[in-house]
Parts: sequence; C-alpha cells; structure tokens
Amino acid sequence: MPDLPPEARPRPPLAKRVEHTQLLHGERRVDAYAWLRDRDDPEVTAYLEAENAYTEAMTAHSKPLQEQLYQEMLARIQEDDATVPVRRGEWLYHSRTEQGKAYPIFCRRRSSPDAPEEVYFDENAEAAGHEFYQLGALEVSPDHRLLAILEDVSGYEDFTLRVRDLVTGAWLADRVEKLGFGLAWASDNRTIFYATTDEAKRTDRVWRHVLGDAQSADAEVFHEPGVLNNVGVHRARSGAYVVITSSSFTDGEVHLVDAAHPAEPPVLVRARRDDVEYDVEPGADWLYVCTNEAAPNFKVMRAPLADPGAWEEWLPHRAEAFVEGVHVFQRFVVVQERQRGLRTLRVTDLEQGDTHDVEFPQAAYGVQVEANPEFNQSELRVTYSSLVTPDTVFDYGLRTRVRTERKKEPVLGGYDESAYAIERLEAVARDGTRVPVSLVYRTLFARDGSRPLLLYAYGSYGYTVEPTFNSHRVSLLDRGFAFAIAHVRGGQEMGRAWYDDGKMMQKMNTFTDFIDVADHLVRERYTSPERLAAHGGSAGGLLMGVVANLRPDLFRTIVADVPFVDVVSTMLDASIPLTAQEWLQWGNPQEPEAYACIRAYSPYDNVAPQAYPRLLVTSGINDSRVAFWEPAKWVARLRATATGTEPLLLKMNLGAGHGGASGRYERLREIAERYAFILEQ
Repeated sequence: MPDLPPEARPRPPLAKRVEHTQLLHGERRVDAYAWLRDRDDPEVTAYLEAENAYTEAMTAHSKPLQEQLYQEMLARIQEDDATVPVRRGEWLYHSRTEQGKAYPIFCRRRSSPDAPEEVYFDENAEAAGHEFYQLGALEVSPDHRLLAILEDVSGYEDFTLRVRDLVTGAWLADRVEKLGFGLAWASDNRTIFYATTDEAKRTDRVWRHVLGDAQSADAEVFHEPGVLNNVGVHRARSGAYVVITSSSFTDGEVHLVDAAHPAEPPVLVRARRDDVEYDVEPGADWLYVCTNEAAPNFKVMRAPLADPGAWEEWLPHRAEAFVEGVHVFQRFVVVQERQRGLRTLRVTDLEQGDTHDVEFPQAAYGVQVEANPEFNQSELRVTYSSLVTPDTVFDYGLRTRVRTERKKEPVLGGYDESAYAIERLEAVARDGTRVPVSLVYRTLFARDGSRPLLLYAYGSYGYTVEPTFNSHRVSLLDRGFAFAIAHVRGGQEMGRAWYDDGKMMQKMNTFTDFIDVADHLVRERYTSPERLAAHGGSAGGLLMGVVANLRPDLFRTIVADVPFVDVVSTMLDASIPLTAQEWLQWGNPQEPEAYACIRAYSPYDNVAPQAYPRLLVTSGINDSRVAFWEPAKWVARLRATATGTEPLLLKMNLGAGHGGASGRYERLREIAERYAFILEQ
C-alpha cells in the first residue's frame, strides 16, 4: 500500500483545536476533537471529505483487486431469484430480485403457485431518486386489501408510515412521519398501531391511527416514561391481540390490546419486577410466557387468556438449556433453545401431548425459525446453514417429523462445499473459561502458521453470532484464508451466564476472550500475527478498538465498522440516542465504579503512543446508533498519537447510517473494499 507525504494526511483545522476539558471522579479528561460532533459545521464536513479523499488515494492501487472481488462475489449470486412462497390465508406471498435492480420486489399469488403473480410493492420504484432507502416494516392488512409500510430515506431510522390500496394500487392520503420501529394492524383492517421516539430516539409511545383521520387525531395508546425502557408493538400470530412491549436490559412488561376492539385500553399481563424479564405469545387457549423469574436460563410459563397474570409452570428451568423464545401455534408450541452453544428446537404437540427435538446434521450450524405467519399450521418453516452449507429452507412436519427441502441458496460458479472443512474448537481464556471457536477453511489446510486468517466477533447485548454461510467469504477461503468466529462472552452462545459475564463490570472479559482466542489460533499454528486480521462492527467495532490498544502486536490488519469507540463521552450524554437505556449494558460513568471500568477499555480514551496494525474504519454520517463523530474522533487521535507507519484509513459514507449502503450492489462493493484491504496483508 503506498504512503502519502505527511502533509497529504487529514488534519483538523488549526482554528478548531480547542480542547474540551472535564473533571470527573478526580480525573481531568481532555478531548481535543470534541468539535467533530457538529455535523452542521462546514469545517467538519470538509474534514470528513478530506478523510475520504485520503482513503481513496491510499487505496487507489487496489481498485483492480476490488473490482475483481466485486465481480467474483457478484458472479456467485443468482441475481434473478425468488424466496419460497409463504401462505397467509388464501394468498401466497414471496419476494424476488431482478438482475441490475438493487432492491427486492414483493409479490403474491392467490391460492395457487400457478396463479398470476401480483406485484404489490416494488422497492426499486420507491427508492428511485433517493441515495438511501430502507424499510422498517411491510405489513399487509388481515383482509389482504391494504399495505402499510415504514420507510426511511436518510439512514437515521426516522420512518414514515404510508398505506397503499392493493386493489387500486393507489397510495392513500394517510401519512405519519418521524416514527420508530413497530407496526401492527387491528382486525378491522382500518386501524394501525405505530410507535414514536423521544428526543434521545428512545421508542417510548404507541399510537392508534384510523385510516382517513389526520395524524393530529391519532390516540396515544401507551407511554413509557422510564428512560431505561424501549417500547415495541406487533400483531400476535394468533391475530387475536396487538402486543405492546416495554423492556430494558433487565426487566419489562407486556400489554395486550384486543385486535377485534382496537379502541379498548391495553391490558397489562403482569407488572414489571426488578430483574425479571418476560415475553408472551398468545395461543388458542393459553398465553405462553418466556421468563427468567427464578430461572437464570429462562423457562416457559403459561396463563389463561382470561387471566394473563396467573402464571403456572409449563417448561421448567434447566441448567443445560437456555430458552431463547417460544413460537406458539394453534396445535403446537416450538421452544427455541440453545444447548452446548448450538440452537435446538423442542416441539410439543398440544393435542397428543408428546414432545421431541428437531435433529440437525452438522457439528456447527445455524438455524433460523422464519416468520411462519399462519396460526393454524402443521409445518414449521426453518432456514438451516453452516459455514460450508448455503442457506437451506425446509418445512418440518411438526407431527410427521418429515423434513422437506424447499430451496437451497444457489451459489453459482461451481461452488463445492465438500472442498471446505469446519472445525469447532475451544480456546482456554486466561481465567480458565473455555471459549468456543467456529472455523472454516479450504482443504487441504496445513497448520504451519503460514495461512492468513480472519477472526470475527461481536460479543455484546446477548447477541449470538451463528456459524452460518456467506458466499462472499469464499473469495477469502479460495485465496488461502481461514475464517473464524470467536464466540466470546457478551453473547449468549453458552447461556445467559455467558452474556452476564460479558457486560457491565465484567465487560473486559469480551475483549480478553478475543485476544485469548487469537493467541490460541497462533499457538496452534492456524496462523501467525503477521497474517492475522480481525473484523467487527458496532459493538464489535468497540471490540476492535480495544484489542488494537491492548495487543497491537497480535494483528496485522483490523477492520472496524461503525465502531462504538468513544464510550465514556457517549455514556455521559443522555441526549444521545440509546445512551440512557444502555446504562444497564455498560454502566453509568457518573458512578465511580462504572467510570473506572469503562475508562479502562474505552478505545478513544486509551489511544497510546505505540505502533498500531493496519486500520480501516468505516462509518455513516446519518448513523443514529453510533454517531459518526465517534470513529472520526478516534481516527483523529490515532493520527496524532500512533508511532507506527501502517496505514490508518477512515471511510465515511456521507449518505447512509448504521448499516451502510442500502442497495445490494453498493453493499457488495463495500464488502469488496474491506476484503481488498484485508487481502493486502
């Protein structure tokens, strides 16, 4: 990678070099780059544009490789493709993509797969003229005559509600703006429930809109004043209720609205209690409740629909099985669990009273239970994959136990999964904890330390990274790379305790687990430090920032996407989206113990005069989850402090948010840019 003279590297304007100082818990904190928070300042825009120009110049030599990667990844994709139809009443719904079009087209057929196709929403047409476009919801009314959508054209996740008449194709006059996630139809096909956010972008209210009424006439249905809680709204699979949730990271409660009588007030299932979480799924006669009350790994209770607070035990707590959730149908209940780090499905036949587990063939895999919108169905739609097996959609007979494959993701260009191998390893962390590692590579693979390896992790919010397939990754594997997932603490791969041991005052375990996994892979000769790359995004980008500070010698290359790196500053400012409720995830630095913990790892606060690995940092100017100024400030401080000569690049998308580009071709080019940067090692 060529270097440019020092004068070509972006530097903050001299007029802006005004330090922001703060005395906190006896420490004087100095922030020389606080001015970068002002996105309306032309000098901030100019600085970000200079960073992009610098990155463009520093990567110009790799454009042929980027184009090669893009073309070969695109060549594996069947551009003209369609999803497996899903039955909803008398209609079969599916989506499809067309070559050259960036977004899906949503279609349906009445009754039969052979019936004429009806396009009811073409996302390409709606995205035309917008640099960015994403859907937050796409909900057809119970009578299948109307479509309600939530759309965002900035990336900031400010959604607009629009409604289309599917008979005439015309958009109704109804339009409600600045909404959060969450949308539900009532059974009258004219009442819609939606959610709004407060000044800190916390979803805090649910409203009821009647078609034809002005937004000013909409009724507030629920308000959550507690800054630690987020509100959600959805229609239950049974169709009998609109479900309103209010939850923090440690507790919550649920309210039910009779979908047949949407103007009636919501009914509370059970009042919140400290450190008790619960979710509900209405059945035909019972309400099924997944809760951690006196059950660290969660259990399933049930209650009569007429008395939702009268819980009784249905599936007891088991130390060896972490209950992730329940899927309730008229005649069956499917409990989604995790055992030995892998997802399992436990099926109970409510009529016959028997229970069995669904079996899966590989040692490391991922399973996703799909929407399954019909309440009265006897098959479960599931997507299965592994690190070598493309996404495979199948219907599982809940009573017959017969697995019927409906579609396997096509991987064009002669992909042969038998040419690749999977390993499931365990690395011993410094405190003796055994950390699972999922690994894939192309055979034959010599463990002599000569192979490059890309190590990925997330490790926060209890989110589990499944060892699933990605056709783009083949471009690395076929160039000799191994790819590994470190299932570090902070996720829930090994149960609820795995999550608890990687948050709040135990957060450092996430970072040291990743380092210990990397050390293990080097020690076992899967790779070597000069051939080891690391990648993570958002909270996983925080992980990248921490390991770059703690062990810069262990990694040759690090890619940090939308990284949450200025943790102290963000968690001190409750006006920033997500901050207040996340005090239960990271701690509140106004408290001395929490400050000491966060201060010890916050990447921005721990940049040191040392040589860093090659770094590519990405962000989006409209990101509402991790503000653009966090990575911008981090890179600025690294530029001023780091002593090494390796490239340090910031790529700021000036037209997108947290997820990057919205169109599938633009996203593919972003992946090609990252892969080219990694491959250059």
